[in-house]
Amino acid sequence: MPGEPAEAPRAKSARAYSIATVCLSGTLDDRLEAAARAGFDGVEIFENDLIASASRVAEIRARAADLGLRIELYQPFRDAEGAPPERFKSVLRRMRAKLDLAAELGAPTVLVCSSVAPDTIGDDDLAAGQLHVLAGLAADRGLRLAYEALAWGRQVSTWEHSWGLVQRAGHPALGLCLDSFHVLSRTSDYAGIRSLPGDKIFFLQLADAPRLDMDVLQWSRHHRLFPLQGGFDLAGFTRAVDTTGYAGPLSLEVFNDVFRQADPHRTAVDAMRSLIALDDAVRPAAGQPGPLVPAPVLDGIAFAELTVDAESGPELQRWLGLLGFSHVGQHRSKPVQLWEQGGARILLNSSVDRSAPAEGSAAISAFALDSEQPARSAERAAQLLARPLPRTRAAAEADLTAVAAPDGTQIFFGRSEPDGPYGWLGDFLATGDRSGHPAGITGIDHLSLAQPYDRFDEAGLFYRSILGLRDDEAAEYAAPYGLVRTLAVHDPGGRVRLALSVPLLRRGEWAPGVTHPQHITLATGDIEATAAALTAAGAPLLPIPANYYDDLDARLALDPALLTRLRRIGGLYDEDAHGRYVQLFTPVISGRVFFEISQRIGGYRGYGLANEPVRMAAHRALRRAGRPDRGGRLGGVRRGR
Repeated sequence: MPGEPAEAPRAKSARAYSIATVCLSGTLDDRLEAAARAGFDGVEIFENDLIASASRVAEIRARAADLGLRIELYQPFRDAEGAPPERFKSVLRRMRAKLDLAAELGAPTVLVCSSVAPDTIGDDDLAAGQLHVLAGLAADRGLRLAYEALAWGRQVSTWEHSWGLVQRAGHPALGLCLDSFHVLSRTSDYAGIRSLPGDKIFFLQLADAPRLDMDVLQWSRHHRLFPLQGGFDLAGFTRAVDTTGYAGPLSLEVFNDVFRQADPHRTAVDAMRSLIALDDAVRPAAGQPGPLVPAPVLDGIAFAELTVDAESGPELQRWLGLLGFSHVGQHRSKPVQLWEQGGARILLNSSVDRSAPAEGSAAISAFALDSEQPARSAERAAQLLARPLPRTRAAAEADLTAVAAPDGTQIFFGRSEPDGPYGWLGDFLATGDRSGHPAGITGIDHLSLAQPYDRFDEAGLFYRSILGLRDDEAAEYAAPYGLVRTLAVHDPGGRVRLALSVPLLRRGEWAPGVTHPQHITLATGDIEATAAALTAAGAPLLPIPANYYDDLDARLALDPALLTRLRRIGGLYDEDAHGRYVQLFTPVISGRVFFEISQRIGGYRGYGLANEPVRMAAHRALRRAGRPDRGGRLGGVRRGR
């Protein structure tokens, strides 16, 4: 299935990993199978999922056992404590029924969440007494109750308050359930958790989330994420719980609109990857080895590969020539060309149409990373459940491991050397072509990869965890046809940069544009000289509207001479506290891809994301105008598109 490894050779850890069935889509059986195939040790059975199941309770227990899954928890039991006496009678009746069900299911623990009922009485003695009675019913059946404070609870909404009630109730079968969302959505101060006795924390539920200013219930129900995908300090929170001596599983409870309609197998792999990465972030700080091999140092982007066909191939060849690249190599056994300028290498692959959406279009289908230890990079990727991709290679060719990113892009680990087991340059026979004009391109600055709507958060976690990249810059901006969300990530040495983008809503018929636009950003040390060389070679660059420069002058009061030069070359400009950035763009080529040429001045750390709405509007205006480039095509886009 897409996004799913053939097996789940997860990184080894002494911890048990669990997932709530509510995190996944499909029937209960679909969810159990997905959790098992992703390598989870156990599951939380969510009550609604069980109620809707066609299987009886004993059958669900047997199915979980057959899949190698422990049923860790049954949840939730609602509106229990603080009930008026008449209502508490019905609470007792419900509890007896649910405890009998949990016992038949084989779940040792039932989660009780703090009451949200309007008639809940704010009397801690009453609430603690009722919890004591309910815990006694659980103990009679050999079960336990884990009491959780909902962040929107009527009377109990903090973990401190729930702990006070557990202490006051004083029953050995009653303990706490700590849920990271309910704690961290209210406060970033969780230090007090360290003082809890670990044997009274009966269960730990983990969820991340973006930092949003909204009703906490809606935030919880629609916007939770897997660990390390949001803005919460999940590593610090989990470390605090570990300090108590908690010995139970790390369990995920995530409510998310995307996950609820996505392929459960793929979501389960994403969920497992998040737990492995979280575990690896937590344990070294506690003086224990993490489950992952360390991410090797990356030396840069070795190459970017474009999939082309009979129409787009010649078009890309022409454009690479205009940009000053030379066709320096031909693959020994595959129809793959190597184009080079400075340290920038681009492959044109006409062997397999992996991702191009239509005839005549091209796509960034792969890229390679120069790793100091390619085998260790591949090992870490496997530990984090990256889907390995089969490769056909001749005996003398480099042994490059390829894994699939969430959007299907292939990632290779190797070395930009002519020989050695990972020296991929030796796979290409020299053509002797050095006809490319010197345009000053020095390398690949970064790749911009458009992500499928449902895979943006998964992709961010994938690149951060597998490659050891860090968040660099995040933005949301109003593009001509809707909001676009972007996340940029980089390696610690600043040699590998990726920018991921996605529309915040699925596009409708009104938003024609380009299907999944992607681009390669080429670096130069002198963008004015590069612009002059490209113009002399006949490479048409993207025209930028005069309004942009008027605004630039008003906002930044740039040196008039600099502003004049920017107008002349069609350059877009950005600056941060560390330096400046100037960027040029080509038209969209073959329907989907384009090139950016950029110069980082000083220590500029960004990606020019503030200019993206202008760039997108300029690309759209060029397509609508049908302006031909010097080759007679419409900016590399076929008429009528």
